[in-house]
Amino acid sequence: MGVTPSTVPAEAPAGPPSEPPATASEAAARLDAHVRDVVRWHFSPDTGTPIWLDWAKRAGWNPAQEVAGFDDLLRFEHFDDEWLRFEPHERWVPRACAGKVFHVFETGGTTGMPKQRISWKDHLTDYTEFSQMLDRLYPQYFPTGANWLMLGPTGPRRLRVSIEHLANLRGGVCYFIDLDPKWVKQQLAAGRFDEAQHYLDHVVAQGMELLRHRDIGCLFTTPRLLEALGERIRVADAGITGVFLGGTSMTPQVLRFLTQEVLENRGVLVPTYGNTLMGLACCKPLSADDGYELTYYAPQPRAVLRVVDPDDPDTLIDYDHWGRVELTTLTKEFFMPRFLERDEALRRRPCDAFKWDGVGDVRPFGSTTTKTIEGVY
Repeated sequence: MGVTPSTVPAEAPAGPPSEPPATASEAAARLDAHVRDVVRWHFSPDTGTPIWLDWAKRAGWNPAQEVAGFDDLLRFEHFDDEWLRFEPHERWVPRACAGKVFHVFETGGTTGMPKQRISWKDHLTDYTEFSQMLDRLYPQYFPTGANWLMLGPTGPRRLRVSIEHLANLRGGVCYFIDLDPKWVKQQLAAGRFDEAQHYLDHVVAQGMELLRHRDIGCLFTTPRLLEALGERIRVADAGITGVFLGGTSMTPQVLRFLTQEVLENRGVLVPTYGNTLMGLACCKPLSADDGYELTYYAPQPRAVLRVVDPDDPDTLIDYDHWGRVELTTLTKEFFMPRFLERDEALRRRPCDAFKWDGVGDVRPFGSTTTKTIEGVY
């Protein structure tokens, strides 16, 4: 489904990208200004979102007037994701967008009634910004004009549409295989490991066939699928120079193996921590010098990641300590304050490229004490 650009909130830059903030204080000021703008949008009678306007009536305070910056969002309770499963989509449409056709996207591979969010252009904005990051940091590995292969989850996820937008934006086309991660998870949960392996083999074989017969230079996939592909072919010899890598759990050991053994140090891995609710958190460039340390930085000011104490989620955890990931999404299409993700991470300090906190070594929440099924991820 599509709409014309004039019918939806404008988030993507019309011209050249703005310069990233040079200091932590500049980043914080930009975030506070963005928070004020987005909160006024969602809580004002003329433009607001029905579900949040109703919430404000019950809460007894007016965020449109009382939120001055990000810290004021701590007045909100943690977001209940059941709203995304069962609230009618029309309740999520800002009044400024009333009557405009929208996309519906689902989150990851969880079985049962999925979490869904609506979108007009957010998914395009996220991948436009990601493309600009590739130009800044990896232009020789993700060259303009290169074609892409998406070897990963498709179906009702926004990833399918977004990867094609990324390829087209960079002057290439995108080829796809079909992949249903929910089915894989069901097989693994039922102990049907052979069935899951047969399906993985089937998916990888489709990708190999496209690599043989099409000119493809860039790849989106998951760590498990990239490893499986590398067991069958020499990936760099197939023409792949840049790999955009998605999936929750990636350890430094896995990234070293994929870089050195699968790509043979002839291509670059760009891991991201992304989902339908947040967008894309970019990774600090990987380096053997720091042991392939993995740290992601949210696309501020459009989303904010914090690492909080699991037992007291109103409190930030100390740097370099484990905590639960909390996500706040801040766009004119979608406002979601303080959602406790099903992930845990190390809180990491800002870096040269990103002047705000990062999250490191992300893994499923509680995975050290309970078994977690990640399927093709």
